[in-house]
Parts: sequence; C-alpha cells; structure tokens
Amino acid sequence: MKNFINLKDISSKDLKKIILDAKKRKRLRKKLNTLETDKGAPLRGKILIQMFEKASSRTRISFYLAIKQLGGGTLTLRSNELHLGQGGESISDTAKILSTYGDGFMLRTDSDSKISEFKRYLKIPIINGLSPSSHPTQVLSDIFTVEEIKKKTISKLNICWIGDSNNVLNSLIAASVKFSFKLNIGCPKKFKPNKEVISWSEKNKGKINIYHDPKKAVSGADVIFSDKVISLNDKVDKKKKIKEFKKFKINKRLISYAKKNCIFLHCLPRGDEVDDEVFLGPTSHVWQQALNRVHVQKSILLYCFGKLR
Repeated sequence: MKNFINLKDISSKDLKKIILDAKKRKRLRKKLNTLETDKGAPLRGKILIQMFEKASSRTRISFYLAIKQLGGGTLTLRSNELHLGQGGESISDTAKILSTYGDGFMLRTDSDSKISEFKRYLKIPIINGLSPSSHPTQVLSDIFTVEEIKKKTISKLNICWIGDSNNVLNSLIAASVKFSFKLNIGCPKKFKPNKEVISWSEKNKGKINIYHDPKKAVSGADVIFSDKVISLNDKVDKKKKIKEFKKFKINKRLISYAKKNCIFLHCLPRGDEVDDEVFLGPTSHVWQQALNRVHVQKSILLYCFGKLR
C-alpha cells in the first residue's frame, strides 16, 4: 500500500514510472470510448471513496473516469454528509469505517493536518486531491502534458510560474527537484513562496529563481504556468491583491519575452490573471492539460494499489 500525498515524499523513480505508464495508457485508449475499460481491467472490483471539503470540477470528474476505465468504481461524498462533519465522529473512527468499505480514499480538503491524521488511521491508500499546501495530482499531470506537447523530458526545458504562491506552486517546486528542471517564479515581493518550501528545494539542489519583474521571469521560458490569483477561500482584501498582481497579468506582450514556441498552461478555474487572447489562443493548451488528468490519475491509482508495472 502506497499513499500519494506530497511529491516531496515520493521517489523520482516512482514519479517517472507513473508518467511512463500514463503515456502508454493514453496511447492504448485511442480507439476506446469514454467508459470502456482498459485491457485487463487492472482495478476490477476495487472502489475509490472520494471526499470533498472544497469545490471541485476536474479532480472529481477525472478520478471518476480514471477508476472506471481501470475497471473499478467510485463513491463520492461531501464531508457534511458524514458524521465526521455533522455528528462529531472522530477522524480515527471515520478512517476505520472507510478502510472497511473501500479500497482507496481520495481527499480534497482545507486542512493538511486532516490528511496526516487520516493517513495515520487508514488501512487503505490515501490520495491528496488538494490541500492548502499541496496539489500533487495536478502537477504530475502537468508534467505529463508538458512532455507530451514538447516531445522531450521536462528536465531539458525552462519552466516559468507567474502568479500567486500557492499549493500548486508548492507542488511545482517539489516537482522541479524530483524531475530536475529549471523553474523561474515571477510574483510580487509580498507573495513569495513559503520559506520552508524554498529551504527544502535549496537543500535538495533545486534550480529555482524568484523574480519580481515578470519580464525577467518569463525570459527564455519554454512553458508558462499560472493559477487563479484569488483562490476560492482566499481571506484577503481581494481588490488590493488583484491590484498588486496587475503587472503580472499574462498577456501577449508578456509572452513575447519567452521563447517563440512557448506554451501556456493553467490548472483552472481562471480569473483576471490571464487575458482571453492568451487563454483562448494558440499558445494555450489548457483543455489538453485538463483531459490528461484522467490518464495520469489512472497511473497514480495503480501506483497506490500496487499494480503499477
């Protein structure tokens, strides 16, 4: 049994193995319909229990399709539908019940400590579908997308992040160490990445540069990543924060400082951090990026269930 909580805790070898398996599975599905099962139905009879404490579109749908295409099934819950949320049942008791009924547990939560506590008591694998400090399934899928489009390993590319320092960026920083790629981060001074995250990267020979000038950050970039500046539960002065990120808006002029064949990716949902000309233009591959989450999450599930070959 293996968990998938934070990219920092998973070996480079295993992460690359997941990517390789996802590439093979995507190729083999070219002639299959959405709910047709992969050859061999490797997770036949298995059930993934999903619990969402935060809103979700892509994570919810992609995990549903992932387990179905592998021959298994899924049960989706909201925390307020359980005694955990309404009746005060402990996480330890809930974890024991989930371990009895399910084969795997995917949690999208507003609490990192909750994931740690579930991990402590579960007897089945746990997958982090998003937490305040990490979004590992998203970023691993993003690496898959970059390599698919660029047709080369990400270690040979210059990656850039423009925007807020959040859970997605934390996972991208972890990925930059695990996959050994150069990462430029462009953000206002007040919104630099967490010191602990940067310290971990430095200790593990990460290749990170932080710029407060967006033009310098995108210079020479093969890929530009971004995310919504105002998150769903962001407890800040939203107007003030948007104003502070004004010069970091991703538009055609900013992208002109990157390489000519630079691509743009965004984990969605989007806000004012990117204009339509870029988001809906030829540089953008956001829809391919969203679809690829199904393929990568299938391989993550196989990894967690001990079925990855």
